[in-house]
Amino acid sequence: MEHAQTSRPPGPKEYKSDLKPIWCPGCGDFAVLNAVTKALAFLELPREDVALITGIGCSSRIAAYTSLYGFHGLHGRALALAAGLKAARKDLTVLVAGGDGDGLSIGGNHFIHACRRNMDLTYVMMDNEVYGMTKGQASPTTAADWSQSKLTPQGSRIRPLRPASLALTAGATFIARGFTGDPNGLAKILVEAIQHPGFAFVQALSPCPTFRPEQMEWKHQVRGFEQETSSDPMEAARRIRADDGMSTGIIYRSDYPAFQPGSGAGGDVAAGMAAIEGELRI
Repeated sequence: MEHAQTSRPPGPKEYKSDLKPIWCPGCGDFAVLNAVTKALAFLELPREDVALITGIGCSSRIAAYTSLYGFHGLHGRALALAAGLKAARKDLTVLVAGGDGDGLSIGGNHFIHACRRNMDLTYVMMDNEVYGMTKGQASPTTAADWSQSKLTPQGSRIRPLRPASLALTAGATFIARGFTGDPNGLAKILVEAIQHPGFAFVQALSPCPTFRPEQMEWKHQVRGFEQETSSDPMEAARRIRADDGMSTGIIYRSDYPAFQPGSGAGGDVAAGMAAIEGELRI
């Protein structure tokens, strides 16, 4: 009697490439890679159905360390590339990864509009509050009084951005914060982010041991949010404002419909153009 063969679901290692990461020892980005592959393995997503789009920076090397389809794009343009890919291939699960500099400085405009457009993308921002690849300059999330950079020996004196607050204001429908010191917790957040039908933003607190060694103490400062996930943007805003940026978990989730180019109200470009042309002819 012949036994039916069953295919074994892929494990996390099967989502990794053979390339060895060249991040600094102790970098939190190692844990992000592990969390992403664990999430994909849990969801049992075929590798050929997933694309990982990245920008420029230490964090953006992550695409090369996976066995997924990937694109290492221009600095700050990862979300624009991902939006184009998702518009053309709605069947793909599209992940986007980058750092706080890549996503909030040169890529800040794309971040804002990705949030408000609400396409079905999952964006992981590895936040270490510094430009690590270019030798430790202050980034958009660096505290104003951080004075360890040679370019800003007295601190930047510029107020840092709050990524979660910016995402909420711009219209993201899923906002969460994880910590690389808890890769399993981060993986669980990523599972829910990928399953969310809309723009999911995950801020991953990722210490930089080279230029921000004091961040290794984050493991003693991070804790989970005491409140449950909110679907009320005003309540979510209050939680974000009252927090010091060290609480982790899913902050906000909304069921606002995802934007799908080419179908439905607001997405049917051809119908919209036809209507405009008809009005002009009148």
